[in-house]
Amino acid sequence: MRNAGFLLLAVLLLSVVTAGCIGGSSPASSSGTTTSQSKALKEETLIIFHAGSLSVPLQQLETEFAKYAEENLGVKVNFQDEASGSVMAVRKVTDLHKPADIVATADYTLIPQMLVPNYTDFYVLFATNQIVIAFTNKSRYANEINSTNWYEILAKPGVRFGFSNPNDDPCGYRSVMVMKLADLYYGKPVFETLVEKNTNIYANGTHIYAPKEIQLRSDKVVIRPKETDLVGLVESGAIDYFFIYKSVAEQHHLRYITLPAQINLADFKLADYYSQVEITLGSTGKTIRAKPIVYGVTVLKNAPHRQLAMEFLKFWLGKKGREVFRQNYQDFLNPPIAFGNVPPIIQDEVKVEKS
Repeated sequence: MRNAGFLLLAVLLLSVVTAGCIGGSSPASSSGTTTSQSKALKEETLIIFHAGSLSVPLQQLETEFAKYAEENLGVKVNFQDEASGSVMAVRKVTDLHKPADIVATADYTLIPQMLVPNYTDFYVLFATNQIVIAFTNKSRYANEINSTNWYEILAKPGVRFGFSNPNDDPCGYRSVMVMKLADLYYGKPVFETLVEKNTNIYANGTHIYAPKEIQLRSDKVVIRPKETDLVGLVESGAIDYFFIYKSVAEQHHLRYITLPAQINLADFKLADYYSQVEITLGSTGKTIRAKPIVYGVTVLKNAPHRQLAMEFLKFWLGKKGREVFRQNYQDFLNPPIAFGNVPPIIQDEVKVEKS
């Protein structure tokens, strides 16, 4: 019995030792795996100044890139987005000297006009859009307005409409140029009726002037710094209609009417026709000619995280970026067109043209 007891004790001790060995190796292995998986990622923040109309697709694109960067670049990416009118986005760099990695505008020409050569030496044209008039079921005459009578509906007593500030936002100066183009297309004083009677924005022939300080002469018109600021106003019924990009109207599930190709700034074949109208901005003193809508993007020379910004731009211009913009109802150029000293990292995603 004593021998049997010693034998049983020996077996139990052997089991404990064996279990200890197995247990000892397992935590070590587990610890090694955990350390590898939870290895601290380098963390960087990209600062992006962008047009308000890019807010929805950019948010989705940034989420996708953050996953990609963690898995492929070993970087945890945070984003500091500042949405504004595109003119204001550029002036944050040129006038306020705020640091930024990327500037993306709803009018690509703002980049060569205001950022090249001091702040950047390249830019990419990547997407298009068109101006529409958006509204909701609560809007006055919502069931009557169409692409042939819109200017008559907007002029009706009690109807309020809005557009963004031309001095801050391309959608704003495009909206007033659309109304001047409507003069030519319909042969009626659309601009005078809708713009000049209600604001201090005025025209001499087909040349429009937007004073530095925009003043309203009635409560018929509402002006905000950027086009997306007007979304809530039309949704609440504070205004009935507003001029906006088609993609934004789609993203916010608003009703809208499309305008004739001769005035909606979407048709590249009508570039010469659009160019009959131009606007001088009081905020910058620059004159901008009406043209088809094309968005632009650049990485600044002194970008705080230039290498990572280039990686994001490559992602933006690639397959995933095109898919995200398509999902958000915005047409992507195929391929995007780049000008200037185009960085090698994005050259496979663009067509390089001479300025």
